Amino acid sequence: MLIRVLFIFCLLQSSSVFASLLGPQNAPDRYMQTTEDAAIWAQVGDNVITVGHLQAGQIIAVAPTAAAYSEFRFGFGTGFIDKGHLGPVQGKQRVEDGLGDLNKPLSNQNLVTWKDTPIYNAPSAGSAPFGVLADNLRYPIIAKLKDKLNQTWFQIRIGNRLAYISSLDAQEDNGIPVLTYHHILHDEENTRFRHTSTTTSVRAFSNQMTWLRDQGYTTLSMYQLEGYVRNRMNLPARAVVITFDDGLKSVSRYAYPILKQYGFKATSFTISSRIKIHPQKWDPKSLQFMSISEMNQIRDVFDFQSHTHFLHRVDAHRHPLLLSRSYHVVLFDFMHSRRALAQFNPHVLYLSYPFGGYDDKAVKAAEDAGFHLAVTTVKGKVKPGDNPFLLKRLYILRTDSLETMSRLIVNQPQG
Repeated sequence: MLIRVLFIFCLLQSSSVFASLLGPQNAPDRYMQTTEDAAIWAQVGDNVITVGHLQAGQIIAVAPTAAAYSEFRFGFGTGFIDKGHLGPVQGKQRVEDGLGDLNKPLSNQNLVTWKDTPIYNAPSAGSAPFGVLADNLRYPIIAKLKDKLNQTWFQIRIGNRLAYISSLDAQEDNGIPVLTYHHILHDEENTRFRHTSTTTSVRAFSNQMTWLRDQGYTTLSMYQLEGYVRNRMNLPARAVVITFDDGLKSVSRYAYPILKQYGFKATSFTISSRIKIHPQKWDPKSLQFMSISEMNQIRDVFDFQSHTHFLHRVDAHRHPLLLSRSYHVVLFDFMHSRRALAQFNPHVLYLSYPFGGYDDKAVKAAEDAGFHLAVTTVKGKVKPGDNPFLLKRLYILRTDSLETMSRLIVNQPQG
């Protein structure tokens, strides 16, 4: 019953994807003490889930509500705890955390959990346990500390309390992979694009999506990626963004049913001038673009964002045309693309530079045109605090094994 109430409450609180999840604001916090081991919930990505538990006797600051639960600050958002597990602070116990530490800015870095992870009241495994963070969470770090044995500890903040997690029990967050695809074809019909690195076989794509599903990955929208970059949103540890550049017909024909089967979401960075009025007869030997009706048919899986309007071209020297055009031409094109895509999506806020080409002029035009983020073809993962108009992506090629894919995607430093 409580989970259902929390779910409904968070839906109401999250009516806009742009709402900032900054925690309870309507009532002053007061310190309460857990009377028994208590489960805690929070919104992580699109879902309200159990995110761990607090030990009996822990003191946290909560904001009272009229519901059966109290709210407290959890990561970049709001946590929930059943009021039946809370009582007044007993005896002369008090919170030892200094306000200076509590008000420290976050470090632009997270930890990630790969198991149920113990939390302590001090940076020592011999200190009193505070609680447990659940598996598959990203959680913001305030600082990293060393104990007497030179072991690293992550300092975090939960319910206006400082708490500590050993680096032996959690990893530093090395970023979210943004996967890039273009064209999808069956091997037997791929006679023209077999040696093109941007063409992926249906079989390879299906195997890659199956691997993501089997490893427990969540697919994020670009809106959620923005929340991550700007430190505004709690997200799972096992998460990827799936993107397709250009807006090719093969995406609706082959990628869409596979993604839909697994409940995955993806973003199509679409060249808006190449959207067709009517669907074309399928021809695997040519590069065909989606029609208006085909785009509308896949909107339950795909979000449509900009890959420019007329600027997806190269000049006589095979350089991206965008680099040789004036700021005003680039700005006009970006704005034109946003308007053209508005029929499919009222929130066209993200851009993929054509052929990965950008310069200072293009970055300024992207920001002035109203985009919030822009992605490149530079290899790497996206991290909090990255330049929002120079975000990196990863390519998983048709010839890559699932072992190669695993090395690229899993949470480890990128060489």
